[in-house]
Amino acid sequence: MKWLITGGAGFIGTNLIKALRAKGESDIRVFDDLSVGSREDLGSACSFEDVAATDEFGGVQLVVGSIMDAPLMADAAKGADVVVHLAANTGVGPSVEDPRSDCTTNVIGTLNALEAARHGAVKRFVFASSGAPVGECEPPIHEEKVPRPVSPYGASKLAGEGYCSAYFRTFGLETVGLRFGNVYGPGSTNKGSVVAKFIRLAREGKTLEIYGDGQQTRDFIYVEDLVGAIVQGASAEGAGGELFQIATNRESTVSELVELLVPLLDERGLGPVEVMHGEKRLGDVMRNFSDTTKAKEVLGWSSETELANGLRKTVDWFFSA
Repeated sequence: MKWLITGGAGFIGTNLIKALRAKGESDIRVFDDLSVGSREDLGSACSFEDVAATDEFGGVQLVVGSIMDAPLMADAAKGADVVVHLAANTGVGPSVEDPRSDCTTNVIGTLNALEAARHGAVKRFVFASSGAPVGECEPPIHEEKVPRPVSPYGASKLAGEGYCSAYFRTFGLETVGLRFGNVYGPGSTNKGSVVAKFIRLAREGKTLEIYGDGQQTRDFIYVEDLVGAIVQGASAEGAGGELFQIATNRESTVSELVELLVPLLDERGLGPVEVMHGEKRLGDVMRNFSDTTKAKEVLGWSSETELANGLRKTVDWFFSA
């Protein structure tokens, strides 16, 4: 297949490209403004060439551009079989600080990507969503829960899910929404989520700050497992128009995560690692983990990596990079 991956120079995108190359996929186009990921990050995953959006597919290509540039997006999508839309503003914190920017990028940017796919006769559109649209609820989260976002980020991702549903039912574009858990793993140098941030802070000799009492729970998924779900979402029969929880179906508190992570950092000579508790962050939900039954039944996918093992692999990568 011919793949267009928005945000493909980032953490998840580079891991996806590695997996696709390992499967023998050779026509991969990355569309990225390089605001987070870089040419160096992409180059660590594969060799590539810079091309214009109007060029033919062939090998791994980089088209530098913003998802806010609708005409450029439309040119880049022509000839693609599948679009994987990863490019977005990510995280609760930035959305609370600047809700308008979060909305513009995540809603209009997604609309531009959907329009590019529709007019480019793309068959399958895979949308990277999150558990954030559901908001505060009694977990586990599943696809039938009524969404009530707590944060602007959750609201913007819910809007993206809504547009995907509309484009499937109105235009016949096979959209597949994947609600990612908290992703961690190798390649996450620039990622702002808790695992990568805590490793970076420890390496700098700084204190790890837990927001609130640390009893908030998350569903931490290793990036290689998540990439497998994207690949399945791009090809599985009967997945068009559907939404899936992509996580581990296991609930871990942030304090439990730290208890697993700190000894691994100590082994690397970073101890004693100091941990403190700060104020609870606006927009955070207290409990969040997913029921992944639907993904297993429809996509034939389930996570395989235990948190302790995934954290060790992640720490090893940070110290070898």
